[in-house]
Amino acid sequence: MAIIKPFLAGRKFSSTIGAGTGTGAAFTIAVTAFTNDTGAAATSFPASFTYYDLYINGVLQMGDTSTVTTTTITIPGGDALDPATPLVVEFIVN
Repeated sequence: MAIIKPFLAGRKFSSTIGAGTGTGAAFTIAVTAFTNDTGAAATSFPASFTYYDLYINGVLQMGDTSTVTTTTITIPGGDALDPATPLVVEFIVN
């Protein structure tokens, strides 16, 4: 039987594809291009989290679509999307 954590919280960050830099596999978006749940400019993604979900244009993406660090999210091929495409990254933290 799996152990269920007693407390989980979500942290959401939003931006658009147009905030990214690079091309192809090197396409990244800095955390400073995102706003957090309160609408303030983000300074870092959570360093420790249970999992995260990436929504591109409101559609939940598969797990291999991106990678994250505390300072960036990498979305290979993201530069091919329309710059106005919205992104939401939700981290589930404990």
